[in-house]
Amino acid sequence: MRVALAAEPTDTVELAPDGRPYYESVATPSPVTRGGLDRKLAARAAIQAGLLGLLISMIPILGIVLTGALAVFLYRRAGGSALAAGAASRLGGAAGTVTFAISSFLMVVRIVVFHAQQEYQDVMVKVAQILGLDPKGPDVQEMIHMIMTPMGLAMTLLFSFIIGVALAAIGGAVAASLAKPRS
Repeated sequence: MRVALAAEPTDTVELAPDGRPYYESVATPSPVTRGGLDRKLAARAAIQAGLLGLLISMIPILGIVLTGALAVFLYRRAGGSALAAGAASRLGGAAGTVTFAISSFLMVVRIVVFHAQQEYQDVMVKVAQILGLDPKGPDVQEMIHMIMTPMGLAMTLLFSFIIGVALAAIGGAVAASLAKPRS
């Protein structure tokens, strides 16, 4: 990290290439990114919202959207400034990533370490029934068997990640637009 001290103006001041005195043109490190997010506050808000999102995500679909909105609320409460929709969307997506990472880790540990494959298969059968498919049909049985392979589990995690982060990002953007200061 570079630290530049401001020089006292004298009669002979060295000019930077942009024409300003050198001591005014030295860039100082800032925790704020170009989107207007304070990185430290954003990371804290995303982690807090992601952890709370584990509980909130018990509400199907809406829970992950609320996780993204919660991240924006926590950031605004800590920083006191409103976020643009793009920055809020990134913050919500970060909270969704935290929630996904923790819940996926717990799911994989449960399936692999505690040998809960049968329980996972039972959940897949229930999902097939909810979708109106015959769970005893050969196509559905083949799909369930394919999902239980390592590649199938990886694809399930990938799609869950994409959907979870997208929904949390939408929640962040909606929260920012609803919490926008009125002019």
